[in-house]
Amino acid sequence: MHAHNVRLYTSNTLYNQLFKIGGPTTPLRETGCICSHCWVDWQPQAVCMPAVHLHMTTATMQVSQKDFEKAQEQLKLLKKDPGNETKLKLYALFKQATEGPCNSPKPGMLDFVKKAKWDAWNSLGNLSQDNARQKYTELVSSLISAESAGQAKVASPEEGKHDGYETIIVTTKNNITKIMFNRPERKNAINHQMYREIIKALQEAGKDDSTVAVITGNGEYYTSGNDLNNFANVQPNEMEKMAKDGAELLKEFVNCFIDFPKPLIAVVNGPAIGISVTLLGLCDIVYASDRATFHTPFSQLGQSPEGCSSYLFPKIMGLAKANEMLLFNKKLTADEACAWGLVTEVFPDGTFQKEVWERLKAYASLPKNSLAVSKQLLRSMEKEKLHAVNSQECEVLKERWLSDECLNAIVSFFQRKSKL
Repeated sequence: MHAHNVRLYTSNTLYNQLFKIGGPTTPLRETGCICSHCWVDWQPQAVCMPAVHLHMTTATMQVSQKDFEKAQEQLKLLKKDPGNETKLKLYALFKQATEGPCNSPKPGMLDFVKKAKWDAWNSLGNLSQDNARQKYTELVSSLISAESAGQAKVASPEEGKHDGYETIIVTTKNNITKIMFNRPERKNAINHQMYREIIKALQEAGKDDSTVAVITGNGEYYTSGNDLNNFANVQPNEMEKMAKDGAELLKEFVNCFIDFPKPLIAVVNGPAIGISVTLLGLCDIVYASDRATFHTPFSQLGQSPEGCSSYLFPKIMGLAKANEMLLFNKKLTADEACAWGLVTEVFPDGTFQKEVWERLKAYASLPKNSLAVSKQLLRSMEKEKLHAVNSQECEVLKERWLSDECLNAIVSFFQRKSKL
C-alpha cells in the first residue's frame, strides 16, 4: 500500500468527478485501472471519434432510442469496469446523444478533470444525436459481449487450482504452489481484497506439501502497484482510521513474506511498480523477462519506501544505487536490475516462460525439508531486524498518508504531465 493510493485520501471529490462519467443513469461503480502506474502516467486526452453520418429512417431512429435506453440499463450490469478511456467515450457519447454537440465553456487549464471530459465530448464535433445514440448502444453491446465471452472461457477448473480466490489464481502442481496476480484488465493493480487473498495464499502455501512457491502476474504486467480505489471513498473524518487500518494491513502483508518458510521465487513477467518491486528483496530468487521494468516512484508522490526496501535495497545494491531508486524514482530495466543485484537472471521474453518453468520444476524436485532448513539458516539472522524495519516503515507511511504533501504532489505532477 504505497504512495500512489493515499494521495486520493484528500482528493475524494476530484476522484469521483473524474470517474463518474458513464452518464446520469450509471451509478458510481468501482473504478477502472487507477493503479499507481496509471495514476502516475495517465494524462487526459481527447477521445477522437469521427463523425460518421448514417442514413436513418424514422423507424430506425425509434429503435435506436429504445436501444439507447436499454443500453443504459445494461451498462449497470457490467461486472468488470471497462477502463477509464472507455468510460470517457461513454460519457462523451451520452452527452452528445442527450444534449447534442458540446455547448459548455472550455474548462480552465488546471481543471484537468473537467478538461478531460470536455475534450472527449468536444471531439465528437457535429455528430448527430441519433448517431451518438447508436454508437453508445454499439459500445455498450460490445462491452457486454466481451464480458460474456470472458465468462464463457471459464471452463473446467485448472488442474490443482485452489478455490476461494477472486483476484489471484492459486495452483499447486508438480510440488510448486503458484500465486498469480489476476487483474490483467487493471494491470494487476493490488486492491484490499488482493492483499488479503495473497496473505491467505502465502499462509496456506507455507503449510502445504509443495516444495517452492512462485509469485507471478497474469497478462502484460507483473503488477502495477496499488489500486487507488482502495482509498477512494474515505471521508475526511475517517482518514485517521484509514491510515491506521492501511498500515496494519501492509504490515501483515509484508510480514507474510518475511516469515515464509519455503523458497519463494518471483517470476516477473512484465513491468513491476511500487510494493511489487520492494518485496523482491524478500524473495529468494527473482527471474525477469527482458521487457520487465522496476519502478518505485515514492518521493515523486510524497511517499516513502515500504516492503523492508529501506533496509534491504542498500544491502543488495549499495547505498548510492538504492538512493537513486528509492529517493529519486529511477526506473530500472531488467538488465539494470540484474546488474544491481535485485534480479537473479534475465531471459528473452519469447522464451521466458519455457526456460523459467523448466528450472522451477527442477528446483521443486529437490528435497523439500533440506531447502526449507537451508532457507531458514540464510534468513534467520535477519528476521528480527526485518520485522522491526517493516514496523517502522509502516508507521512512517501512516504519517505520510495523513499529510497535505501527498495531495500537493499529485496536483504538481498532473500540472507537469497533463500539458493542458
